[in-house]
Amino acid sequence: MSSDPRITMVTGGARSGKSALAESIAARHPGARIYIATAEARDDEMTQRIGRHRDRRGTGWQTVEEPRDLASALARTDGQGVRLVDCLTLWLSNLMADEDRPDPQVRRLCAVLGAQQSPVVLVTNELGLGIVPENALARRFRDEHGWMNQAVAGVADEVWMAVSGLPLRLKPQRGTS
Repeated sequence: MSSDPRITMVTGGARSGKSALAESIAARHPGARIYIATAEARDDEMTQRIGRHRDRRGTGWQTVEEPRDLASALARTDGQGVRLVDCLTLWLSNLMADEDRPDPQVRRLCAVLGAQQSPVVLVTNELGLGIVPENALARRFRDEHGWMNQAVAGVADEVWMAVSGLPLRLKPQRGTS
């Protein structure tokens, strides 16, 4: 692994500190910072969440809103600075609302990530640590999400997990970097 990872994935549970960790990782890179937002403000509560994220980031970020075609957004912004994608969980939810199978889009994302020249930091939730959901749709989402996280972690140079606001490095493991 290089000392300056190109693709970084940050995972964790709800309110674990993963977005703040991802923002601090992105801030280590010089130059422009681009925030690729996958959320859609469909109600007042989500509008408020988006506003809190924007306020925490502060100035100095260009925002690109892309709820579905994430691979194209990354390809289009490559070479313009570090990109922070927040978050893959909402992106997958958007895809599954539109498509029966998100697998082709996940494969396309991984291929585009592998070709990036500028750094990318991706935020995703860790859903597999909870109870088995009671309904088929929720179980399918949990499964698709786990497979997506595995695929993205496989192409990432570095993977972090936020737990209770603390960063844990998962990849590369100590002594392998």
